[in-house]
Amino acid sequence: MLEPALEELSALAAIYCEPDACEVLAVSETHGITFRIQISVKELLDTDVLLKLLFHLPVNYPSTLPDISVNSDQLTRAQCMDVKDKLLEQAKKHLPEPMVHDLILWIQQHLKYVIKQSATVCKEKTALSKRTSTEDGIWMLFLHLDHMRAKAKYVKTVEKWASDLRLTGRLMFMGKIILILLQGDRSNIKEYLILQKTSKVDVDSSGKKCKEKMISVLCETKVQSQHKRFQTFEVKEYSTLDELQKEFETAGLTTLFSEFVPPLLKLKENTGPFDQSSS
Repeated sequence: MLEPALEELSALAAIYCEPDACEVLAVSETHGITFRIQISVKELLDTDVLLKLLFHLPVNYPSTLPDISVNSDQLTRAQCMDVKDKLLEQAKKHLPEPMVHDLILWIQQHLKYVIKQSATVCKEKTALSKRTSTEDGIWMLFLHLDHMRAKAKYVKTVEKWASDLRLTGRLMFMGKIILILLQGDRSNIKEYLILQKTSKVDVDSSGKKCKEKMISVLCETKVQSQHKRFQTFEVKEYSTLDELQKEFETAGLTTLFSEFVPPLLKLKENTGPFDQSSS
């Protein structure tokens, strides 16, 4: 039943009616509703922090908790994760009533305290993260992007996400082929995917900011013993297929290259320039 969620979304849209303040991303009878609320909040030094709160309300909401993702250019990724954790703690107190507006009001009032507490417990969380990483292992994500119109801005954004989420790997360009290969904690890999799919990271044919609609997840898997770990995240350009293949071979990823890259090359050869109506 989506009625409670739709009613709440309607109320939120009326409250947050400024441009980009409330954006509906998906509505599904089987998967629920996904939307983003963008708010400005005062931080410790009374500076404005632009918070982007992504909510996914499942079909049985508000009997169950919403999924929440937090993003902000003014906060570190660790701080965003702490804000998310605190919002979920508050959400549990509101079950089984609609809660999104209450959560937004709460974080507007308490953000500065959450950030202050975040700095205090940073060392403890780092130790816990290391233990979790050891238990879950390191994961790998392999993506294909169809194109980048605003290449410089797009690359800078990907580099920032990788840095904030402590992900290593490569952003690779070879002719028309654009690939992203990431390694890191599984939770951070998943967080990166959310950012990649929901942020306005590129521009469309008219120069208007748009979300990435033409991304393919080629592979998401646990890093195996034969795979070498990337120590840094680098942006690299390759002039030949042999150069690109050598990068994969050095990392112990020959099979990954053989399975996905040649088919992409054939696809590009058989298609012309990207669809001008796409993002």
